[in-house]
Amino acid sequence: MVDESQLAESKSIHKATGKTFYYATRVLPKRVRDATYVLYAFFRVADEVVDDAQGVDAEEQRRRLAEIREAALGRTETDDAVLAAFAEMREAYGIPDEEVETFVDAMAADIDTSRYHTYDQLREYMRGSAAAVGVMMTYVMDGEETEVALPHATTLGEAFQMTNFLRDVGEDIVERDRVYLPIETLEEFGSGVDDIRAREPTDGFRRAVQSELHRTEELYREGVAGIKYLPKDCQFAVLLSAVLYADHHRLIRARDYDTLTDTPSLSTARKVSLSVRTRWHWLWNKDPEAVFAKVSAVPSGDARRHAEPGAPSPAR
Repeated sequence: MVDESQLAESKSIHKATGKTFYYATRVLPKRVRDATYVLYAFFRVADEVVDDAQGVDAEEQRRRLAEIREAALGRTETDDAVLAAFAEMREAYGIPDEEVETFVDAMAADIDTSRYHTYDQLREYMRGSAAAVGVMMTYVMDGEETEVALPHATTLGEAFQMTNFLRDVGEDIVERDRVYLPIETLEEFGSGVDDIRAREPTDGFRRAVQSELHRTEELYREGVAGIKYLPKDCQFAVLLSAVLYADHHRLIRARDYDTLTDTPSLSTARKVSLSVRTRWHWLWNKDPEAVFAKVSAVPSGDARRHAEPGAPSPAR
């Protein structure tokens, strides 16, 4: 069993590095909340091998990821509290080995790959970096309709990841020389990596972000549609996560799609406000899609049509 020291370290990592997700995790039932701390800490331990790799060569990064893989799958002993806790949890919840493999493979891809020409290539990467996360979370929730929920969970994981990518364009190029916007989308609107490297939010760049924002919001709608298949005591927390992540789209639109010169972030006051509003609507209507449409920044109805690419942008 995961001991208190392992749980405390996992929770500390989650609280420090995943503020939006951590906020929603606190409303999960304890049976899922503690496991989620361990899950998230594992994701961060693997991710930081390549994200915080200054001065560490590619071969050493691969060696460290190989060690993490073997420990996470219970094939080798480890004195790392997070990896030991994850290995126990993976076995307890029956998380498929292939999901762990797929996730670690995606982290390894970051060693050599810093550009994605097409959205299909990016989505293949997200199958490990985001969709596998959604799958593991669904297993931890341990519902009766897991198989039905899984496709929606993978899509919602991709939506969260795309929101992060859209929010962090400037940060990713400066800190890691990575571009997670599909190059074909940038080129379609007359932009490119040079604009990103120069941190120049041209009209073409803004329109490319708007286009990917629209595509991401379709992922949110598809993902949220599956929340009803999760255990009832987990539905609100996942819904709140979706509302909070998607609220970055409001900030991106308010900046007229400029995510190069600054990184939009939600204030604590905004998180509290959204939590209260989401809870209020949830008390009266347990339909995740209806509450998401009411509370979230993802447009619906007439507002959705106006937000589509090609619609007039707000004045800069």
